[in-house]
Amino acid sequence: ERPGSEPEEAKLQTASKQIVQNAILRAVQQVSQENQQKEEYTTTSRDRLQLGVGKLTKKHEKK
Repeated sequence: ERPGSEPEEAKLQTASKQIVQNAILRAVQQVSQENQQKEEYTTTSRDRLQLGVGKLTKKHEKK
């Protein structure tokens, strides 16, 4: 083993930890973004459905 290899190993370990932390952070952000998009889609779909039911009810009331 050559002298000075420990600090190099420590640098590699630190870099590896940063890579893993960044990957986890990206994954969490992606899941969070996907959940937000699903929530927006669900809300929009529910609003459209309620709007459609409202129109049907109004047509039915006119008769």
